[in-house]
Amino acid sequence: MTGRGRPRKAASPDTKGAKCKTKLAEMNQATLPGCQGKEVKKGEQNGTTKEQKPGAQKKKSHTEEKLSIQKIQKDKPTEEIKQQRTPTEATKAPMQGRKAKTCADKAKTTNQTAEEITKTKPKTPKDTTKDSPKALKAAKCGGKAKSPEQLSEETTKVQPDAPKDTTKVSIKTTMAKTCAGKAKATEKIPGETTRTQPRALKDTKKADRHEDKAAVDLILHTTLEDLKIKRIDRSDASQVINEIVKNIIRHLKEKTQCFKEVNEPLNTGSYYENLKISNPDEFDVMLAMPVDRVNINPFRQDGAFYSVQLKRGKNPLKVFEENDILSASEMLKEFRKEVKTCVKQFKDWEVTKKKKGCPAVTLTTKVKSITISLDVVLSIVVKSSWPPFTKDGIKIDHWLGAKVKQEYKRMPYYLVPKYEGSGTVEDDGVLAKDVWRISFSHVEKAILKNHGSEKTCCEKAGERCCRKECLKLLKHLLSLLKEKDSSFDKFCSYHAKTTLLHACCSRTKDSDWKTSDLRHCFELLLKDFEAHLEKGALHNFFIPTQNLLSNLNQNKCRSLAHCLKEQRENGFPIFQ
Repeated sequence: MTGRGRPRKAASPDTKGAKCKTKLAEMNQATLPGCQGKEVKKGEQNGTTKEQKPGAQKKKSHTEEKLSIQKIQKDKPTEEIKQQRTPTEATKAPMQGRKAKTCADKAKTTNQTAEEITKTKPKTPKDTTKDSPKALKAAKCGGKAKSPEQLSEETTKVQPDAPKDTTKVSIKTTMAKTCAGKAKATEKIPGETTRTQPRALKDTKKADRHEDKAAVDLILHTTLEDLKIKRIDRSDASQVINEIVKNIIRHLKEKTQCFKEVNEPLNTGSYYENLKISNPDEFDVMLAMPVDRVNINPFRQDGAFYSVQLKRGKNPLKVFEENDILSASEMLKEFRKEVKTCVKQFKDWEVTKKKKGCPAVTLTTKVKSITISLDVVLSIVVKSSWPPFTKDGIKIDHWLGAKVKQEYKRMPYYLVPKYEGSGTVEDDGVLAKDVWRISFSHVEKAILKNHGSEKTCCEKAGERCCRKECLKLLKHLLSLLKEKDSSFDKFCSYHAKTTLLHACCSRTKDSDWKTSDLRHCFELLLKDFEAHLEKGALHNFFIPTQNLLSNLNQNKCRSLAHCLKEQRENGFPIFQ
């Protein structure tokens, strides 16, 4: 065979095999960053192992390194990489794994993870040059945060020749930063504790307020216990009162002509409404004279006072007429005379001096060292529809119901010989001393006895409310303030009762007056009374056109309101 130049020698099989072995060796010698100068096992599949010399990597080209690294990265599954770690990391893994359980949602230990991966993944050549993310997490939670300078040095040592493998470094850096953030967070704990001090102060204030409320509750309940009337005292007083009233009625029926038709006594007032406090020392009994047909005309424009004209016919009360007007003052004078005549035979009883504008004859006696007073009130009972001024009153529709309201309005009403101001004041030819004031005391008694929006309120089978308890406390508070300041004498228990009736119409449910909420309910009732006093307006419950505070000094009203507010805000020191 001839040709140009020297003839080409045929490559022997040994030469070709040597070149392949050299290339394969170069590829196997390519290691991942961080494992230079270490012995690495290879060829596990064919059962051969070789040692790589440190100087072998220097002979490889940059391109071959890139290709070998990329090929290895593609061939190795991500899950398998997680089980590989350096010998140093393997020794630290158990302790760091335990720390990782508490810091990283109780992660599994590295040994358990490796076992799970071994079961699920086929065996591949181990590569201990890559850091396991699981180990990094353990290091993140178990170790201290490293500074950026230390991280940069570690990154340089681990990856000197692989610029593209920056994602792993960034992950490791991020984890280190996270751990560092946690370390900083632990340093901030004292500062955060300092910040929580205002909240602790708030909690302390709340606790103090709770204790204050508990103390007030105790004071109010203790006061109510002290205000209870002993059963034996009640029984003794009732026996004496019933006896004298019975004798007065007998005297009027048997010894007089004008009062012989007197009705049975109508027991009214706080004692018979179960609102009496401290001692059974005050009683009110109304003795009513019936009138069949009368004409009534309002005296002034507040709707509370009326002049009375008897219609034609025989009526024993005609003897008290003056200018066709039934004179309240003359009738009361004769009634008082007959009562005094009756009481003379009872040495234990005494008739007190007449009070200006008072419709009652007041008797006093002593029962076991307790002075008892009895107001025998003269009245006339009118069996006709209520006056037009009552149209917008008694607003109990949402409290007790419209049917109950209609039942009450079908009841008769009473007129008592009472006036305000000077008796010589004249209006349309009628003197003030001769007019009658309208009274609904019998309806007030019925309402307070059946005061619940639920029919079983305060019954044995029902829940108890604190309406009456609140009124008792208000009456007691008012009486104590009157003892301290005599200028409050014109304020009476009827102002307190009217305030309660209005409050019940605004807070209609029995659940608004729970016994367990006594303090809260009493304070609300006090605020209502204070508001009436501040405005100088407390309207009659049955006659809205009448202001019960109109004839009282407005400065005194505001002064009383201030005293009530002071007691309420300071925990009622007057009760202690």
